[in-house]
Amino acid sequence: MELNLEIVTTPMRPAATVVLLRNAPAGLEVFLMKRHALSDVLGGAYVFPGGKVDAVDAELDMAVHLDQPLPVLHAGLNEADISERTAGGLYVAALREAFEESGVLMAQGIANQGVDCARAAALLREGQSFNAVLSSMGLRLQTRSLVPWTRWITPLSPSVSNKRFDTRFFVSAVPAGQVAVHDSHETTDSIWLSPRTALQQYWAGQIALAPPQIMSLAHLSRHASVDSVMAEARSRLPPVIQPEPFDLEGGRVICYPGDACHPVSVPAMPGPTRLYYRNKRFEPGNGFECLFD
Repeated sequence: MELNLEIVTTPMRPAATVVLLRNAPAGLEVFLMKRHALSDVLGGAYVFPGGKVDAVDAELDMAVHLDQPLPVLHAGLNEADISERTAGGLYVAALREAFEESGVLMAQGIANQGVDCARAAALLREGQSFNAVLSSMGLRLQTRSLVPWTRWITPLSPSVSNKRFDTRFFVSAVPAGQVAVHDSHETTDSIWLSPRTALQQYWAGQIALAPPQIMSLAHLSRHASVDSVMAEARSRLPPVIQPEPFDLEGGRVICYPGDACHPVSVPAMPGPTRLYYRNKRFEPGNGFECLFD
């Protein structure tokens, strides 16, 4: 993973990510997808499904196609500086991206019929917009399936990209009967792993992970089940995580809330408060196990 040292002056792009979860015999597992090697954002890295918010996400007829009122969605995000419709658009973007990238469609028929995911995917391939697919199939998005988890704001000097994002991370269980799979376009591989196993593979050099994924997996490794993750998410408002990069002894360091060099003294999540750029990747300063201290 190449290090970026440039200052980015272009506006931040709103984005939404869904951390898909399932229970496996050995415990909690997370769905990860490998971004295409030629992608201009985290090419070759394993990520959660997600992407940029489109302007049309906020244009959906939300009274018809969302299962919760906008004030409820707005309150869950805890962002007083955005409108209720913008909040709704973030949920729509998260659900749209999850469907486009992994094939998982969290929706229900307005007349209580089942959801034909294959037909919805076919309509998208034919060129219909996500909003048009929802309308033509009479679907209502299940925003209750999503719970806000964290909000990541890229610093002015992004360490692994030349773009800035304001990304809302949501957690969700994969709906029963649906199978998550990569799209073979933006992503070229996918895998279900326990959070700790994913971090072990990253540590062994088998997969590449960006800092938000490293820190998120370290956080999720504290949980044994989907219910445990969802219960934590519902018990508090999503913390804002604004990484602060700085140079130390000729190398790049990223610090997080709770670190002595971060302006926010209270930790936003468990795990290390610093990652160091070494061996063309970011890693904790005191070895693998400090991800779980």
